[in-house]
Amino acid sequence: MKLFRFFAAMLLALCAASAIAAAPQVKVVYHISNSDSATGALNNIRNHLAASPSARIVVVTHGAGIDFLIDGAKNPTGNPYDVPVQELADRGVEFRVCKNTLDARKIDKSKLLPEARIVPSGVAEIARLQAEEGFVYLKP
Repeated sequence: MKLFRFFAAMLLALCAASAIAAAPQVKVVYHISNSDSATGALNNIRNHLAASPSARIVVVTHGAGIDFLIDGAKNPTGNPYDVPVQELADRGVEFRVCKNTLDARKIDKSKLLPEARIVPSGVAEIARLQAEEGFVYLKP
């Protein structure tokens, strides 16, 4: 009987370990198309990571949404965006900027914060992340 309990406990432990290992990573794409919502979005992302530290978060920007990722940009209260962007990037958050927007607005890539990565199209990147990589879409 003791041997049976031992094997049952081992089987239960293995099942629990495999369930934990098999739990999918939460992957979220935050869509920012207007920098007026950037401060709130950055706060949402901080809160998201506090509740789910292992979440993979990608922020995709296009149109007026790229403005907070331009060097020297400040929020409505006058605080620079570079500090919270860097803090989130240090926690694994990725920031992507639409090349079509940069070209249309004649903004040189050197004007972007170093944490920003350029993608050919912001909306195509959002679609790709959802369709090919299983990301959940959030628009703060």
